[in-house]
Amino acid sequence: MKIVVSIKQAPARDSLLRVNSAGTWIAEDDLAFEINEPDAYALEAGLQLREKHGGEVIALCAGPARAAQTIREALAKGADRAIHIEEENLGALDPLAVARLMANAIEPENPDLILTGLQSDDLGYGQTGVILAELLGRPHATIIMQVEVKDGSIRVKRELEDGWFQHVEMPLPALLTIQSGISKLRYATLMGIKKAKTKEIRRVVGQASGLFPSIEMSKIYIPPRTKQAQIFDGPPQEAARKLVEKLKFEARIL
Repeated sequence: MKIVVSIKQAPARDSLLRVNSAGTWIAEDDLAFEINEPDAYALEAGLQLREKHGGEVIALCAGPARAAQTIREALAKGADRAIHIEEENLGALDPLAVARLMANAIEPENPDLILTGLQSDDLGYGQTGVILAELLGRPHATIIMQVEVKDGSIRVKRELEDGWFQHVEMPLPALLTIQSGISKLRYATLMGIKKAKTKEIRRVVGQASGLFPSIEMSKIYIPPRTKQAQIFDGPPQEAARKLVEKLKFEARIL
């Protein structure tokens, strides 16, 4: 069973974030990076499926040269080989453009299953996986909690709202976006780290210059911190009425 797992390099979750001088994204000069957490669970799901059913796991990562560190981490955890879509301006692309880069790299592999994280920790669009499935013409399902492989098909468990779940049977090949927390993540062993140095990484030129994003990040900023207290005078019923009006029409939480 050939499984491609999409991973993204994202700022470490405990990083102190600052807006860059242009106000268009965060300053990355002094940041530490790691595997996007939802993608780490997708990688774990892929490794467990390979252990049960055989085959290989291929880590796919689009990003600048520094993303090689994240790719090596995936290889150290057990991925058999990797594909690095080298793209220095990945942050300027929208989910559709990123999915097109990924689709071009995946098509020659013709995998049985493609796994992605539900969303990224930095942008959180939650769109790249399903767009990729549409570009490749594959059935897909999202928010996956469990995967069972059958003869030529899979049965998945989807998380819905209010504690409800949905079980769906799908043909292969397919694409799934994996929910965080579905299993315990493994650590890279010392032997795994040593083996990662010799595993294959196929590098692909991104060619994002030919892609035209449909959305653009024009500005990001830190919300201003303000404190304001308001006292409602008058009888309790009148004060309560004024409070409800404020909560409903200004705060918009009722």
